[in-house]
Amino acid sequence: MTSPHQPPVTASLLIGAKDAALQQRLDDELTAFNAKATGAGDPEPISVKVTDTDGELVGGLTAWVWGSCCAVDMLWVRADQRHAGWGGKLLRAAEEESARRGCTEIIVSSFTFQAPDFYRGHGYRETGRTDGIPGGHQDVHFHKVLAPRP
Repeated sequence: MTSPHQPPVTASLLIGAKDAALQQRLDDELTAFNAKATGAGDPEPISVKVTDTDGELVGGLTAWVWGSCCAVDMLWVRADQRHAGWGGKLLRAAEEESARRGCTEIIVSSFTFQAPDFYRGHGYRETGRTDGIPGGHQDVHFHKVLAPRP
């Protein structure tokens, strides 16, 4: 039986710090592979931010939409504005925008020392946990079905 793969090339393995060019190349390659495998196309970014009257960042959210799914990457609110409702406003804005773009579901994860109760309170259902986070914490994974939007 023959392998459809080519024999390995002679190469060098390099270990380093942050490598923006490598990160971009990997993102491009995996995005193309995933788009071909699923037919869902390329992910499209979403960002939502809140600024105060001085233009200073109060909070923000970054996410991406891929096919019918939105994934929240980061949601952060400045310490002096936490518990003022900005997190919920950011999350609802992302949910509404992703639904407008045709998403039927949204996913996010939160470390146990961050805000898992926040996501539960916004209708997210826990789908799993990953152990091994420093300090004995876990990464909690969430999913929510979105209502269709016009």
